[in-house]
Amino acid sequence: MPYDARSMNPTQFKDWQIAEEAEKFLPTPEEWVEKLGLEKSEMIPYGKTPKLDFIKIMNRLKHKPDGKYVEVTAITPTPLGEGKTTVSLGLVEGLGKKGLNVGGALRQPSGGPTMNVKGTAAGGGNALLIPMTEFSLGLTGDINDIANAHNLAMVALTSRMQHEANYTNEELEKRGLRRLDVDPKNVEMGWVMDFAAQALRNIIVGIGGKKDGLMMQSRFGITVGSELMAILAVSKDLADLRQRIGKIIVGYDRTGKPVTTSDLDVAGAMTAWMRNTINPTLCYTVEGQPVLVHAGPFANIAIGQNSIISDRLALKLFDYTVTESGFAADIGFEKFWNVKCRLSGLIPNASVIVCTVRALKMHGGGATVVPGRPIPEEYTREDLALVEKGLENLIHMVSVVKKSGIVPVVAINSFYTDTQAEVDLIKRTMDQMGVRCALSQHWMYGGEGASELADAVVDACNETPNYKPLYPLDTPLRQRVEMIAREVYGADGVQWSPIAEAKARKFESDPAYADFQTMMVKTHLSLTHDPTLKGVPKGWTLPIRDVLVYGGAKFLCPMAGDISLMPGTASDPAYRRIDVDVNTGAVSGLF
Repeated sequence: MPYDARSMNPTQFKDWQIAEEAEKFLPTPEEWVEKLGLEKSEMIPYGKTPKLDFIKIMNRLKHKPDGKYVEVTAITPTPLGEGKTTVSLGLVEGLGKKGLNVGGALRQPSGGPTMNVKGTAAGGGNALLIPMTEFSLGLTGDINDIANAHNLAMVALTSRMQHEANYTNEELEKRGLRRLDVDPKNVEMGWVMDFAAQALRNIIVGIGGKKDGLMMQSRFGITVGSELMAILAVSKDLADLRQRIGKIIVGYDRTGKPVTTSDLDVAGAMTAWMRNTINPTLCYTVEGQPVLVHAGPFANIAIGQNSIISDRLALKLFDYTVTESGFAADIGFEKFWNVKCRLSGLIPNASVIVCTVRALKMHGGGATVVPGRPIPEEYTREDLALVEKGLENLIHMVSVVKKSGIVPVVAINSFYTDTQAEVDLIKRTMDQMGVRCALSQHWMYGGEGASELADAVVDACNETPNYKPLYPLDTPLRQRVEMIAREVYGADGVQWSPIAEAKARKFESDPAYADFQTMMVKTHLSLTHDPTLKGVPKGWTLPIRDVLVYGGAKFLCPMAGDISLMPGTASDPAYRRIDVDVNTGAVSGLF
């Protein structure tokens, strides 16, 4: 007997309690082998969360037609998020309730937000991913493997710099080394850990004596922002992963020439740490639909998508695959549209744009929303004027999706404080635009509550998409950024700092960067570079202060405004409420 969403009212139970109840109905791995039509050798045991052998399954199903491909994005979110993962899981449950062969393909959550204020990225209420504890706390270790591989590159770099400082060229040659002459003031990489640790944004390494390393300025970023995570998200297979890892630029020598992981003879060992990350992990909705979890890069400082590998696999296993892009349509969807789809060759049938009455009110001029503090009163009472004004942001995001040629579907992520008049206003506005719009109550009712959304998505998937990238691959970097700024963000233009423009000119003139993708780095809290500007701001220019280069992922990353690669932990983080039952080992407090 499957889990019944009506048995656990999410207004009375926490997410971890719902997950605990739903896991009582969790099928065994052996049952999943039969349910997914796998061969026994294609499932790699790992407790409640086995991995699937990507290569074996793809080789067996390579001639099977792909299923329907549905992406989930959103309007500009409040600092509390818009519930895209909750909608994604609710949609999977809703399609499952209709008897369709459906599965999800989602990102692995970072320990930063899980232990901070945003939660576990496991969805919520009766649209929840299980096993929630394993999913939220490391899963099968992919993020740890990435951190180890990344930090190993920094160990190789810093130790090499120390030895070069202490040995002559002849002494280095005796040790089988050549002098790389890395410039300590031009090191591209830093260290990583998967927590939001603002105290590590700027550090000094090598403090001490001659044997303690070369003293220089360094930094920490969050692991999911590592180039290795981006590489995992875009790699086609293990061979592609190995090749890309060898091209990571760790720094530059004193003549400005890149120094790579291959130059440090560490790329093979890094790949060894990451060898098991290549296979997606199998998780489940509370109502028993399968969800592949693989890769977990942030969208404001990275690609913000689950892996191409998991999408390819899901499209062979399921008739409908639901995936999600990080943050709003100006960031996550733009990268899905112009980077991920181009690299994968997969054409989506529909894009679901999530909105909430709460976020529309914020964009309409509502009070500032601060994580950890009570929601201001206007967000919990009817205010049609705020909703109507805030609809400008939704209309803008719908227009962005339409430019891609992908069919848009608007999902109103229902809150119990929403009124019928507010919902009707959103639906009426979307109807005037000729866009499907559905209210979804998956948080409260699971798949039954997502029935209207599931019908709208199935209907949209019956249309033929007319996918087209925003720009051709031969478009110069600065022209690409100008097009993204104007067509996606709504800016009047772009202003380049002298450093950023010099780098852009260099990249444009060097054929080695001709096939690099453009990966914008920008706040997720506004269409602009300024997180305080809501709605659809007019009359502004996008400032680009620097351009990061990811040599292995083949990304050029223009950075707009001030944004840190290491988030900070708030004053009332989630870890204050997480604990373990010492008698059973059960974890409580995970939202």
